[in-house]
Amino acid sequence: MDKGSWKHSLLLAVVLASTYAEASFSWHMDDFIQAVKQVEDGVPGLGPVAVLKRLRHAAGLNDTLIQYFLSAAESGDYEMDVSFLSFVSKAVHHRVTEENQEEGVVLTPDGTTVALTPLLLGLEAGFLSRTKEHVRGLLKLTFTKDLESHPLSHHLGPDGCWDSLSSPQVFTLLDQPGVLTTAQINGGMDGFVLGTEIAFPSTSGRPLKLSGILTEYYCHNLEVGGMDVAPRLISRRRRENFRELGVPSITARKVVKSVERQRRVMGLKNMDLKKKKQLMTLVKEGVKEFVQEYLECPPIIPRCMWGAKPYKGTPTNLTLPLPFLYIHHTSTPSDPCLTLQQCSVDMRSMQRFHQDDRGWDDIGYSYVAGSDGNIYEGRGWLQQGAHTLGHNSVGFGVSFIGDYTSRLPSQHAMGLVRDQLTSCAVGGGRLEANFTLQGHRQVVNTSCPGDTFYKEITGWEHFGGSLRNPELRPQGASSCIQSRAESIVPGCKQAPAPGLKLCRAVLRAASLCEPQTWPIAHGSISPLRIQRPNPWDSFLFPGIFLAVRGAAGEDMGLRGKATYFCNH
Repeated sequence: MDKGSWKHSLLLAVVLASTYAEASFSWHMDDFIQAVKQVEDGVPGLGPVAVLKRLRHAAGLNDTLIQYFLSAAESGDYEMDVSFLSFVSKAVHHRVTEENQEEGVVLTPDGTTVALTPLLLGLEAGFLSRTKEHVRGLLKLTFTKDLESHPLSHHLGPDGCWDSLSSPQVFTLLDQPGVLTTAQINGGMDGFVLGTEIAFPSTSGRPLKLSGILTEYYCHNLEVGGMDVAPRLISRRRRENFRELGVPSITARKVVKSVERQRRVMGLKNMDLKKKKQLMTLVKEGVKEFVQEYLECPPIIPRCMWGAKPYKGTPTNLTLPLPFLYIHHTSTPSDPCLTLQQCSVDMRSMQRFHQDDRGWDDIGYSYVAGSDGNIYEGRGWLQQGAHTLGHNSVGFGVSFIGDYTSRLPSQHAMGLVRDQLTSCAVGGGRLEANFTLQGHRQVVNTSCPGDTFYKEITGWEHFGGSLRNPELRPQGASSCIQSRAESIVPGCKQAPAPGLKLCRAVLRAASLCEPQTWPIAHGSISPLRIQRPNPWDSFLFPGIFLAVRGAAGEDMGLRGKATYFCNH
């Protein structure tokens, strides 16, 4: 073989090897941990700090601020393969493209997405800590480092979705990025928590290798007891761990001081008073949003992550805040789910049953609690659900995956809903502060949410007794008719004739406004039952529930699958 052919063959081999190496890696934490192991195996006995500096060198994380706290990053004597360098650089270097695709992030086994830069910087800061009081530069390296590049924004988030859970390659944000995306916040919390733990270990016997630390934190497999028996230091507990460690550190004044010091370190001039006040105002709003959305709210897996099908038709928007929260169990699936994959399968199964078998527009629940440490988005905060017959417009429906006739959900799953999801809803203006929590069986003839679980929720704060048909609160006959007509007939504001013959008035309003959406003309509505609503005996005549056959849950405004409470 001549010299030219030899060079050509070598070049081809390098290109093929590079292509194969990049194709064999995905943007999953498991693959990044494998990359870390390659660095460790390349130089046996290499410590975590040396590995972190090599990764930082490969990713180009070596600016003035980082060097001030962590010193310069070096590759050492170990030379990385070109394709490997390319993988590490893309995995760690954070940016958002014009197509709203976020890079420098990885999918973790718990279902969340994490930016690697704040994670790795926090880890290195923890290893280099020399004081017994705090980790030098930890808050700056994990959170405030990027604030200077977004001086006019206080908005946080958003989250996003991967193109694949098994081999993630592209992560697309659900909205325009704010000062910190959800992945950056997750990575920042993980870097802060792990950096603090490494500097001030609460237990002995921590793994001596970086790959071991990452594996122990991100790859813990839940056992039958779920989160109730899971160890403390795992990624599924990042929010509760950060609440314990980081909340005192995240104050507006400290953040502004951190930005000022960062500017000095980087050789920038001091902010004038006007800019400093402006920054303080924005940071105060940002800190408030951070505490509300990322510490009070539980981790919520968006629809696109569990593979939801699109909503059929046009959804009905809710008028917030709502006065009720209704608790359900799925019954089928009957077993709790402990992984993102299994919970996603269960969510898709329920949506398929609700859409295909029951003919509803979407999965009926507003949110669903898994036993994997996550809440799964159903119809969400804004869209009316199909969960509690006759009550969908006045309450959210939250279901727990599993059959809880003779057992309870995990304590952790119950806490996510009872304490965090409700706090999240109230703080976000979605649920009234004095809301009433009820079991499905209290307002509908059903055994849901199971005997054992129902007994449990009777002891929860905000639990209230039965109140039939809260959609008809005494508010004056005319306004009652008007609001009822508007809530069930989107866009219709012509409810005629006040009076107590509410059923006829509302149906007449419906037929006048949107006759094509109402099945009454086709004879598909039938009486369901007759009852007297005790709270309003002196206000209302005996009533009749009217419901579409076989569609227990959807409101009539959604293509006729509905419940009506009507007066004679």
